[in-house]
Amino acid sequence: MSDDEKARAATIFDVARLAGVSHQTVSRVLNDLPNVRPATRARVEQAIKQLRYVPSQAARALVTRRTRTLGLIVSGAPDYGPSSTALHFNEAARDARYSVITASMLEADAASMRSTAELLVRQNVEAIVLIAAQRGGLDTIERLDLGVPVVAVASEDRGALHRVWLDQYAGARLAVEHLIGLGHREIRHVSGPTSATDTAERLRAWSSTLGEHGLPAREPLVGNWSPGSGYVHGRALAEDREMTAVFVANDQMALGVIHALAEAGRSVPGDVSVVGFDDIPEAEFFAPPLTTVRQDFVELGRDAMAGVLAVLGDDDRMPTPRVPDLVVRASTAAPGAASTPPAAAQRTAVSS
Repeated sequence: MSDDEKARAATIFDVARLAGVSHQTVSRVLNDLPNVRPATRARVEQAIKQLRYVPSQAARALVTRRTRTLGLIVSGAPDYGPSSTALHFNEAARDARYSVITASMLEADAASMRSTAELLVRQNVEAIVLIAAQRGGLDTIERLDLGVPVVAVASEDRGALHRVWLDQYAGARLAVEHLIGLGHREIRHVSGPTSATDTAERLRAWSSTLGEHGLPAREPLVGNWSPGSGYVHGRALAEDREMTAVFVANDQMALGVIHALAEAGRSVPGDVSVVGFDDIPEAEFFAPPLTTVRQDFVELGRDAMAGVLAVLGDDDRMPTPRVPDLVVRASTAAPGAASTPPAAAQRTAVSS
């Protein structure tokens, strides 16, 4: 690459890295703003000269004006929860008269997350919302000095990030307490992947709730959110004649578990009760209709926008976490009960 090509390729982030400062500090130097130490200013100016960096109008705007533009990063597979949350965040942003630039990535590796976040900043976003299905995406963006606030939709607490979330622990407790209340004592768990942000809280709630009741927590079976992985684990569970109930970490895997149990001649809920998580639109049409934990992704998307308004100073408080509901349908019953579906689904809510 020629020197001229290098100069054209240089960005404000290249200058920041070379000078050892944030890009926001570079912007302050470019705009001749105060509160930059002379030594720091000299280092930035030297990096600009060395890289032959020519600032764009967009770079100059990073700290000088409001753009009413937000960035949204959605990482991981296009599952129901993240997709629904993103949709309703976009609607809430539009209602607040903000535009949204969306970037989706299947794998949230560090390099892709960094380049995506920096691309959004170059487009003058005032804040970035991250909907991260995997822990790695949170780890990466937490370490970046982007100069704009980041609001993470994440069940795990990250002190460096603003956060909105649904209380996964409270929702999973509802599921397990329901099964215990029906009289089940051998309750297995099919978890999500260990890299997923929601997995740990649901697993912790299952284990601790069983422990509080003096019940054993057998080794969980680790799935990947897909019906196929639920089916594989359902075949193994069908061989366990002591087990009478399964708490499954999402509805898609619960579908696979139910199918595998039926193939093995074990009825749901006559032989085994099954509880899912999410309440996807298809859940009430499973055979039998699925008892599950309902997450309100509409409100979660709106909460993400409310969080943005809070960190930008347009509102005075961050939204508080929401507790999911338990929706009771025909896939759960007392051990050995006849498989007679209830007259209507029941919904139970608790507060954390």
